[in-house]
Amino acid sequence: MAYPTSGPATWFVTGASRGLGLELVTRLLRRGDNVAATTRSVDRLTTALDGTDTSRLLPLELNLADEARVRAAVAATEDRFGGLDVVVNNAGYGFLAAVEEVTDAEARAMFDVQIFGVWNVLRAVLPGFRENRGGHVINISSILGLTSFPGWGLYCAGKYALEGLTESLAAEVADFGVKVNLIEPGYMRTDFLTPQSLGLPSTTVDAYPGIREMTEAHKVMPGTQLGDPAKAATAIITVATTGTAPLHQILGSDSLGFADARIETLKSDIDAARALAVTTDIPRS
Repeated sequence: MAYPTSGPATWFVTGASRGLGLELVTRLLRRGDNVAATTRSVDRLTTALDGTDTSRLLPLELNLADEARVRAAVAATEDRFGGLDVVVNNAGYGFLAAVEEVTDAEARAMFDVQIFGVWNVLRAVLPGFRENRGGHVINISSILGLTSFPGWGLYCAGKYALEGLTESLAAEVADFGVKVNLIEPGYMRTDFLTPQSLGLPSTTVDAYPGIREMTEAHKVMPGTQLGDPAKAATAIITVATTGTAPLHQILGSDSLGFADARIETLKSDIDAARALAVTTDIPRS
């Protein structure tokens, strides 16, 4: 089943009250689509949507780590709108710290959102998608799911895990007519780097002054990022409505540059590893 060609489509969008998620929900409602939007604060979402027609909105206050509530939210969406067409796993936040500065609790909190929350949503929606021989899963990753930088280890760990999960999922559900895409944006002019969205370590280590400098530089970056979240939201809608995007849909010329550099670095590593790699095989008789 392709994206509906007549009548409104129904979307389930997580992390909907800020940034890219809010831009996406706003544009979907303006299109006349049905939207179930999850957030930690329905009040924040409805305030942000003031002036937008919300008659086709189902706001859902939800902790994505609570599997039972996620299942109930998906069921409520299907009951309200009669089905579900597109799921966008968008919820997430940044975190800037050296690897050794990240506590166990901070790491687990990140994976609760980036991986376990996504997995809860997938377990809730995939049976219906398979039965209906259709549906579309769009997982919002990052260029930091393809490459990495010092200070972003925890965030990259979550996004790299999301990339592996999504690639496996795409292969598993293709025969059921379910489409799967990764969206990999670069820096966008959202509140991602502001205090409400950027996590910092509870304790720091003096051995990493470079990461402290990077943190301060990122704090003053908001408003200068290259990416336009409104255009990114429109691009996500294009991915869903056309169904022709590659599994890895990069957004932003900065992301393209980072991706090209990553490919060159990885190729160099593989070439350098080749001679030793072939020495560990059991000889063929």
